[in-house]
Amino acid sequence: MFRFILADLRRHWAGVVAVTLIVALATALGVVVTLQERALRLGSARAADAFDLVIGAPGSETQLVLSSVFLQAAPLPLMPGSVLAGLVADPRVAWAAPVGFGDFVEGSPIVGTTAALVEGVGGVSEGRGFEHIGDAVIGASVGMRPGDRFHPQHGQVGGPGGVHTEASYHVVGRLKPTGTPWDRAVLVPIQAVWNLHRHEEHEEHGGQGDSEGQGASEAQPGQAEPHSFFAPAPASDEDGHDALGFDAAVDPAAVADAGAPGLPAIVVKPASIADAYKLRQQYRSERTVAVFPGEVLTRLYGTLGDVRFILSMVATGAQALVGAAILLVVTVHILQRRRQIGALRALGAPRHAIFAIVWSEAFAIIGVGLCLGFAVGYGAARALSTAFTAASGITLPVTFEPADLFRLGLLLLVTGIIASLPALLAYRQPPASALRG
Repeated sequence: MFRFILADLRRHWAGVVAVTLIVALATALGVVVTLQERALRLGSARAADAFDLVIGAPGSETQLVLSSVFLQAAPLPLMPGSVLAGLVADPRVAWAAPVGFGDFVEGSPIVGTTAALVEGVGGVSEGRGFEHIGDAVIGASVGMRPGDRFHPQHGQVGGPGGVHTEASYHVVGRLKPTGTPWDRAVLVPIQAVWNLHRHEEHEEHGGQGDSEGQGASEAQPGQAEPHSFFAPAPASDEDGHDALGFDAAVDPAAVADAGAPGLPAIVVKPASIADAYKLRQQYRSERTVAVFPGEVLTRLYGTLGDVRFILSMVATGAQALVGAAILLVVTVHILQRRRQIGALRALGAPRHAIFAIVWSEAFAIIGVGLCLGFAVGYGAARALSTAFTAASGITLPVTFEPADLFRLGLLLLVTGIIASLPALLAYRQPPASALRG
């Protein structure tokens, strides 16, 4: 019987291949939606694992998390530097680190921060951390190595802005791989960012005083003078070397100064879960907002879940239409083969053999299409995840779970039921009427 089935499938190979591919593509659509949505959830959640609490100025909580955790470039309002000073001195805080943005190098964002964040995202796998203001620690995927030097660019490559030729960072270490956007980041001391921007504003104002143009984010009456948190800028030599004070040692006390410049975001590691909720409550005020990245992601997942539901319904509808069309094609095919079936019955083939032949052919075609669809869907999801990782730096884990295997088994069960319909039609045909037809 199996040789008969194989011979019949080979004889109608073009139709078999067409039906198999249609089933595979319809199945792959649903598989891609499921795997990609799950991978996006897992990947983004893992990327936010190291960030328990994020504090910023009042504004969009979603944008605050996207910018500070996922390093999506966007302007953020500044909060007073005294906020960081209060957090550093708070016994409920294990560590707090600023996150400052603005410049890029070869498409990688330059993030101004402190040594606490370097350790918070995993520490270095090569080299060392910050010692001087001009030091830089690169992410695992950045195309540089310890010992290299680079000039920052204001804005991304190809966009508006220019290269800061007066600033030269020295790469001293590389972060451990994290599978997050921080693998593509370049971390520098926050004092370097302040010094560079202070130098820009000084140049824009024609060199009229060091404090001019600093704005509300810097020294105010009653606060420390600017020189308490800006590194000293020694007179540059004829090559302009160290005009920004990049050779000076990093001063942790300057970062914790209440008169420090404003900051777009602060990453906080609370000492305990209870402290995390207390800090969140305390810093949700008129001048600051505190968020758990997980809460923001949950809201995004809700929206993502709605989109997934819609796409899943579209995929299910497509699969149902394909199933109905295939059932119609198989039924018509059985009716066209009435004489062949009647001849088999006349030659002594029992009814159950006819049923088994027709059922096996239909189940084999659709079943192979389903399995191929799962394989194609997995491959497509992996390709999409690779492209997403290249664009965002977030590693998306594409994996099958037991629920997916259950779904495949359920689809095969439905396939068996559908295949029995044309098989029953062939089973009930009397041989005499089939030969006359």
